[in-house]
Amino acid sequence: MAMISDGDWNYDETVIKNLGQKYLKSYSDFTEDLDKIIEDEETLDSSKLLDLKPLSLQVAPHESADLVDLVKTENRGLNKVILVLASLCKEVSYLKSQLFNIFIPPILMYGERSDCDNLAKGEAQLMIGRVLPLLQELRCFITRSKEVAKNIICQLDILYGQQNVAQSIVTKDVHFISVFEALGTVFMMQVVLDEVIENSKLLSEHWALYRSILRSVHKSDQFNFEEKKLFAFERLLTALEVELFDGHIFQNCLKQKLNPLSNGFQNELSYSVSNILLAYDAASLSSKDQEVQLALLIPITLFMFQCTVFHVQDRKAFRQIWDLHKRVPFIQLAGPVMLPLSAFLKRSLPHSTKLIDKKMEAAVVPARQIFLQSITQTLIKDVDTYKNQVSAWCSDVVDSSSMEGTVQTGLEKICNKLINGLVIAKNISSLAMMVMNMHYTLAKPITKNSVLCCIELVQLIKTIEGVYYAMEKMFATTSSHLIQQFSLKILNSIEILKKKLTQDRRYSDSSLDIIAAYNLIANCMNGCASNPRKIVCKLALEVARQGKALTSEDNAMFVSIFKRVEIVTEYQVKVKEACDTSFLYWHRSVAPVYFSHVFNNPTLAPCLQYFFAGLSDCSQPLLLMRHLCSDVDKLAMLKSEIKDHFEKEVLVPLCNEIETDLRLSTHAHLQLDDRNPLKFGMKNISALLSTKPIRFFDSYIDIKNHVTHYLDATFYNLTTVALHDWQSYAIMGNLAHQKYGLKMIEAHLPSQTIEQGIDVLEIMRNIHVFVSRYSYNLNNQIFIEQSSNNKHLNTINIRHIANSIRTHGTGIMNTTVNFTFQYLRKKFYVFSQFLYDDHIYSRLVKDARYFKEHKEELDQCYPYEKADKFNRGIRKLGLTPDGLSFLDQFRNLITHIGNAMGYIRMIRSGGIHACANAMRFVPDLEGILNLEDLTKEEELPNDTCQAGAILDSVLHNLTKNFADGTAYFKMLVDVFSKSLCGPKNQHLKNFFIIIPPLTLNFVEQMMNGKEKINKKNKIGATFTDDGFSMGIAYILKLLDQYSAFDSLHWFQSVNNKFNSEEKAVKESRKQAVSDVKLNQTNTLTMKRLDQYRQEFELLYYSLSSARIFFRTDLEDIPLNPDKIPVETSEIPETESTKT
Repeated sequence: MAMISDGDWNYDETVIKNLGQKYLKSYSDFTEDLDKIIEDEETLDSSKLLDLKPLSLQVAPHESADLVDLVKTENRGLNKVILVLASLCKEVSYLKSQLFNIFIPPILMYGERSDCDNLAKGEAQLMIGRVLPLLQELRCFITRSKEVAKNIICQLDILYGQQNVAQSIVTKDVHFISVFEALGTVFMMQVVLDEVIENSKLLSEHWALYRSILRSVHKSDQFNFEEKKLFAFERLLTALEVELFDGHIFQNCLKQKLNPLSNGFQNELSYSVSNILLAYDAASLSSKDQEVQLALLIPITLFMFQCTVFHVQDRKAFRQIWDLHKRVPFIQLAGPVMLPLSAFLKRSLPHSTKLIDKKMEAAVVPARQIFLQSITQTLIKDVDTYKNQVSAWCSDVVDSSSMEGTVQTGLEKICNKLINGLVIAKNISSLAMMVMNMHYTLAKPITKNSVLCCIELVQLIKTIEGVYYAMEKMFATTSSHLIQQFSLKILNSIEILKKKLTQDRRYSDSSLDIIAAYNLIANCMNGCASNPRKIVCKLALEVARQGKALTSEDNAMFVSIFKRVEIVTEYQVKVKEACDTSFLYWHRSVAPVYFSHVFNNPTLAPCLQYFFAGLSDCSQPLLLMRHLCSDVDKLAMLKSEIKDHFEKEVLVPLCNEIETDLRLSTHAHLQLDDRNPLKFGMKNISALLSTKPIRFFDSYIDIKNHVTHYLDATFYNLTTVALHDWQSYAIMGNLAHQKYGLKMIEAHLPSQTIEQGIDVLEIMRNIHVFVSRYSYNLNNQIFIEQSSNNKHLNTINIRHIANSIRTHGTGIMNTTVNFTFQYLRKKFYVFSQFLYDDHIYSRLVKDARYFKEHKEELDQCYPYEKADKFNRGIRKLGLTPDGLSFLDQFRNLITHIGNAMGYIRMIRSGGIHACANAMRFVPDLEGILNLEDLTKEEELPNDTCQAGAILDSVLHNLTKNFADGTAYFKMLVDVFSKSLCGPKNQHLKNFFIIIPPLTLNFVEQMMNGKEKINKKNKIGATFTDDGFSMGIAYILKLLDQYSAFDSLHWFQSVNNKFNSEEKAVKESRKQAVSDVKLNQTNTLTMKRLDQYRQEFELLYYSLSSARIFFRTDLEDIPLNPDKIPVETSEIPETESTKT
């Protein structure tokens, strides 16, 4: 295949030009649209943008050029030195970002968001298993940092130690302090790692558990592991433990094997330590900036390195470093971890015992106490000062957006405001962190005023962050102009300095190095201000400082401009670091105190959004956790915790206070306590309600909406309970709208009927009272009150239930069933306890064994005498003050259970009745037309079509509820049967044996109740109580004892008993025809027998009907042709069976 050369192409310049114009136009349109969006965003509330940040511009410079491309001068020796040292400094900068952004957060957060006190078995080992990759990466990081430190030491030693002809540059007056700072930064990182790992006690504890379980794997044969892999894994864990958990990361780095170091390196190291310490003046040492405090570890660790390697004891330098603990007793490392400076020096410095006397050591603790006391005492004053500074800075930033005077003056003004805001934010953040962490570290209680001051500082930090975001367009557009202006200053100064240097014709090697350094700075400043270019400029400036080539004024100018360039190019990153309030996670216990304070002072409500914005910063370390499963919501527990505090301290009291105020205002016509606000004061609750929705992570907290929903729900629920109070709650709703601006929702509850009866809700809430005071009639589905102080008895039927369902809706049916289930669960516990009693259980076992052994002799019929004997024998066990035996109480228990089931049946029937009444005007249930389709066919308006669709939905729901009935009985059978038939309830298997004595007891009670109807004292009078039959049928179904009960042929046995007694009475009549008294006695006996027979018949019929409800096979309960049923007969058709 032939290749096409460039000469074979025919270029059309017109096409290329048109294509270029097209892309330029599209780019222009994009920038114009972007400018409009930014202008629209500026009109938004900055508090909303604080967390949302829908649009952001990244101005940090990036370039693909390598250091080899940047370091190019005619001085090859200088090129080599700068290239090597710049590479090492760049590597240290990268390691530092890796440490604080990747490794430190997951170690600090280890064990968080999990209940470490109640971990499941093996969960601790799983947590270690999840962080093992992180620990291995950390081990590699430590090895890499040690190699970098060793490389820096070797390079500097060669540079300062070998004065030979082949040396690259003259280093007599060249001091690479920035390289020594890079070396100290490596040491500082290792100190931080030591302290953070030591502070994570839980990590060490879980590590020990993990090692112990691994040792047990060695001893067990149930794990199929290869021995080689297991031993290799053991070696890896041992290496991790030695390098990470022994607390000697820093010491191992100091004591690593090095070649003998030269005196020149030692002198330069001592010179660098002194100069770095001199840079910390009184103002910087009194600053509580975390970055400054971390940098303080650089000269300290370099001094320790000097003492360790060269075995020197410089008492003067040590005393200078030791005195630092008076102004900086603790250095803030990361999160809540603070390093006590005096303890660190005593622990890590060789021969520290010789340098520290008792007086110096005794002054440590008082110095800490004095420091904490001083910052606490001046905290309120500092907060007021920072408030004024932030207010002034915010107004100045807004003013600086409109440039006045020359462009250079305007740019200088913007640069100053940008830097001042960062300084203020760092100072505020460091102060808040210092106060909280000091109390945390020293275990000192913090006062409420200090807590509120710290939270005010957090709010100021977030205010500054919001202003930076709101003014981001201005900062982003001016940052490039500022860099150009700084570059111009540098280039002009370099040209002047080079002219001065070239005027001297006596060139030396150092002069050549200085000129090359100037050229290198100029070359770097001609490009974008990327991080490698800034590193090279620093090193080149240190070369240019040698001798007196650079005056102190010029040096200060270069340093100042380089510092400003660094801030301007990375201001977004620095703003994020300065305004980071993730330290609040470790002190989140202060949230309830602040929320309570806001509720008591509602004017502070607008500041809530800034506090929640501060808490949102906690998401950054939480998302970096490695000890939890990957699918776990790492923010869920923090969100839940803070929202619970807010609801408890603000929302719930606010809702209660507003509701109380509305009630008192509505009932102001009553005689109430004096509410004069001039006497007792008044809380401005409206400030809380007017607070805009607060964004917290991925959700919003709307105080006004929450209060409105609470009042809507409360007013609706209370109106459903007492519909006659609807007007009062309507007035309260209107008052809430007028007074607080709350838009309430209309309840739209239906009105009550005149014949409402007892409400379903009232029965539901007092189900235990209802079943004990009302008697159930199975055939008519009606409950009748047993006794009343009035001249009439209340009744409840299907119509009453239907009216209540129409009032409250069909949803009340499921709630009623749930309440009944809770009631039945308690009753079945008593039921089980009764049958478990030794007196009852032994009698039942004895009677069951007797019937089983003599079944053939008894003609398969349970003897009446046994049941009567059981009934009378129970009475001998004792009676209640009301004269009830234990069997009477057990019968009442079963009756109450049956009444509850009868109530469930009535609820279902009432629901169907209510649906039927609602559909009475529907002509044909099976042929309901679709009104929505008809309205669309006729092309009627949309409102009419929507109304037709709503009516179709209503009719569909009604027909569905009318046709499909919920099988509540089956639900209540299924929910209890499995438990009651389980192995733990074996004592219930003889329940069917107690039914015969129960029926005798029930018949006697019914006979007595009917006799009292015609008496004056009607206490205990009754004429129906089918709850007993319902309860017997239900319990037999639960225990699956229908067949066992039928095997007793109890009603046949009763029939036989009555037949034999009737026969005996008839024979007695024949023998005593002339005996009048005996004839009267026989007549009364026959009447009594007829009454008992009738009661047993009614009991049998009601029991048979009740068994049908529980879907019993009809052949299981045959009926005798005689009046008393026998097992081979058919079931008579009664009113209940028709139903």
